[in-house]
Amino acid sequence: MPGLGTLVNTLAIVAGGAAGLVLKRFLSTRLTDTVTHGLGLAVVMVGLWGTVSNAFTVHNSGLYAQHTFMVIIALALGALAGELINIEKRLDSLAKKCEKRFVQDDSSSTFAQGFVTASLIFCVGAMAIVGSLEDGINRNFDILFAKALLDAVIALVLASTLGKGVLLSAVPVLVYQGSLTALAVVIAPFLSDALVTQVSLVGSVLIVGIGLNILKITKIRIGNLLPAILVPIIYYIIRLFV
Repeated sequence: MPGLGTLVNTLAIVAGGAAGLVLKRFLSTRLTDTVTHGLGLAVVMVGLWGTVSNAFTVHNSGLYAQHTFMVIIALALGALAGELINIEKRLDSLAKKCEKRFVQDDSSSTFAQGFVTASLIFCVGAMAIVGSLEDGINRNFDILFAKALLDAVIALVLASTLGKGVLLSAVPVLVYQGSLTALAVVIAPFLSDALVTQVSLVGSVLIVGIGLNILKITKIRIGNLLPAILVPIIYYIIRLFV
């Protein structure tokens, strides 16, 4: 069912936030760090599985690599476009503007602060975009299920300090990711199997990068690599008219 990944993600945020309100006295930084690292490993695993399953095909009892050149070109052109636009900086700027607009400095603003902070963390990221597209195009919920676990932990920690506003952040997640999935469902019938595989492959490589960032092994600007997902689609459209 399209949208299942977003639905699970939304419920996970509510559950994690509620748990944070109940267990806020018993949480430790050591515990949350260990759980986050474990989930980071899970994200890397999801990315690697998607990469391997889409990058190789079995033919005549042999294993052959496919779409390697497209992935290299997509990542190179995507990085170039992303750096020129500076997507990560724009996302950070958006977050700061929202925080300045909706969050006050006094302690009575913790509800608004919790809502805005959590919403930005959950919505502004490559995992939300790639996962929603995978949900709509391939009915693959693995990425959003992994994101749901991460978001649940983050919601738990944030709710323990910022309060009930964190739970309300589930609403923009539902609307934002649900809209991306709906768009993916609409365009899916017009995409070839090879194109879907290429998009999924590029997205899986980015998911590996996200997992490495969560583990603090790297500091890859994944946001500036997001245009790479569009490169196979643009190439496909150009081929239709050339």
